[in-house]
Amino acid sequence: MALLRMRTAQGANATEIEKKIKRGNALRQGSAWRGSRGLAALLAVVVVCVCAAAVWLYVSSLDSEITETLVRQAELVSPRPRVYSVPCSEDYENYKRYPGCTPLKCGRAVTDAVVTREESQVLKRLAERGLALAGSDGGASILDLHSGALSMGKQFVNIYRNVRERIQAEIAETFGLDPTLLYLTKPTFFSRINGTIAKTQHDEYWHPHIDKVTYGSFDYTSLLYLSDYGSDFTGGRFIFMDDNGNRTVEPRAGRVSFFSSGTENLHRVEKVEWGTRFAITVSFTCDPAHGISDPAIP
Repeated sequence: MALLRMRTAQGANATEIEKKIKRGNALRQGSAWRGSRGLAALLAVVVVCVCAAAVWLYVSSLDSEITETLVRQAELVSPRPRVYSVPCSEDYENYKRYPGCTPLKCGRAVTDAVVTREESQVLKRLAERGLALAGSDGGASILDLHSGALSMGKQFVNIYRNVRERIQAEIAETFGLDPTLLYLTKPTFFSRINGTIAKTQHDEYWHPHIDKVTYGSFDYTSLLYLSDYGSDFTGGRFIFMDDNGNRTVEPRAGRVSFFSSGTENLHRVEKVEWGTRFAITVSFTCDPAHGISDPAIP
């Protein structure tokens, strides 16, 4: 009987020990799972923080390129243009001078009072139709208005001529010119830019350049924006590169930015990050030999 009680006790102890072992294993497994879950949560927090820091640094790097924003997208510059005078460069001394037209005062200006947003939307739709037929795989496409505009028909020619005449008159008034001595010149074109990686050198639209040096005939350059910075696209701001910093104009549909084309207005376009930026470049010369007529329907 004593032996039986001892075996029974040992059996009971063994069962109790086994239960404790199982309970201990379960506790350890639970602790390990909670630890791994905590570690995963910690790693997730670290990743979020790193990503947030990267975004902040990226945005800061973009902002650091801009010393001053001349005109923001949300502003409405009307009825008078906002004008910024800059000293004329010596570029014009290397070309024949045309009294009443060759710049005597230089600068840059922005207006939202020359072209309506509705007109810009019509032109944008025409640009989309024309550029849908072809375009670069590298993100930057142009449609020359004097080699590709005819297929767009009478509607385009009429609205384009009207818009061009108003821009020409605004440039003449702002810079004190005789508008009859200011001639449309080429290239004059639609541009469509998105964030696609450049495939060729022609797609690298963001390099600094001087219109008078690049084209020779340009004396005054204008850009008519057909889409909005911040909603239709980001990046893509127009940047004047001055000795003491960079100054930008934020595109707005219907906004016209214009400037004298010499070295005093070295500029570039910021890379488009997302969306699509549409604009028309319309440029003018003082040299009648480089003047061209508006597109016409044959």
